[in-house]
Amino acid sequence: MSTPNPTPASNSPASKRPMVIGTTAVVALALVAAYLVVPDWYWESTDDAYVEGHLTSVTAKVPAYVHALHVDDNARVKAGDLLVELDPRDYAVQVAIANANLAAAMDKRKESDSQVAIADANAVQARSELEVARANAVLAATNLQRLRSVSDQRAVASERIDTANAAADSTRATVSAAQMRIQSALATAGFAHAQAATADAAIAQMRAALDQAQLNLSYTRIAATQSGTIANKSVEEGNYVQPGQMLFSIVPTTLYVVANFKETQLERIKPGQAATVRVDAYPRLELKGHVDSLQRGTGSVFALLPPENATGNFVKVVQRVPVKIVLDDPGEALKWLSPGMSVEAQIRVAR
Repeated sequence: MSTPNPTPASNSPASKRPMVIGTTAVVALALVAAYLVVPDWYWESTDDAYVEGHLTSVTAKVPAYVHALHVDDNARVKAGDLLVELDPRDYAVQVAIANANLAAAMDKRKESDSQVAIADANAVQARSELEVARANAVLAATNLQRLRSVSDQRAVASERIDTANAAADSTRATVSAAQMRIQSALATAGFAHAQAATADAAIAQMRAALDQAQLNLSYTRIAATQSGTIANKSVEEGNYVQPGQMLFSIVPTTLYVVANFKETQLERIKPGQAATVRVDAYPRLELKGHVDSLQRGTGSVFALLPPENATGNFVKVVQRVPVKIVLDDPGEALKWLSPGMSVEAQIRVAR
């Protein structure tokens, strides 16, 4: 009975184990390399990104005590909702005073109109009297000339010539007096017209004061300019507020993401490209969006103390540029997002 040939050592499981391990290692390295390198061909990502929104700061425009507060912390409001009522009494009094001043100015204007009418009538009368005086002067001068032209002076009594002479002198004086009365009447009319113009200016000033008083009164009722949620509330009923004092902020219902990409990543980033956003607070929440725009300027340029690279020693530092990402359809996720939350953003730069 023959003995079977022994199996070669090269075909034993022990001899194949290093090859399997080596192949597995190569495949694992290839997968790791693909995981690390291949996404860089299609995506640009950053974890320097945050949720942002166009926050509205609600401030007081006039000094007053807070009469009524219609919102509380984190309350939802709609555009046009009444938020705060300031004490309106001081400003209501200012409106009443402005109304009274306007009425007085309008009465003054009516008085000026009457004075203008009287002055104009006096000027017309003075012109008429001047015309009469001139006519009488012409008549007197003609009579005197006629008497002096008589050939036989004995036929005309000297008394008549003296009377005609006096009449001519009197009519000339009457003409001069009428001319002076015209000048006086015209000056009076000019003064009356100036008073009317001054009254018009006073009316315009009083109307402007009334408009300002009514505007200040309207500032005592502060309404929401947009829909959103109340945040950073720092006012209570009874507080005395000053113009420019911030009462609270309104976080809008529409939010977006600002992702600060390195300048070396911007070559392939363009508006309109698809983006994916993951919120640190909700790791399983993935939102879709797109690139809206790239800011014209790095973040350091708009810092309080921008770098002065032209002075002193220079160390080159990679800068970051804010990229605005608009969320396409966040849906109910907007209830969970708040401005300032950290996110990780990815932009698909190639297909």
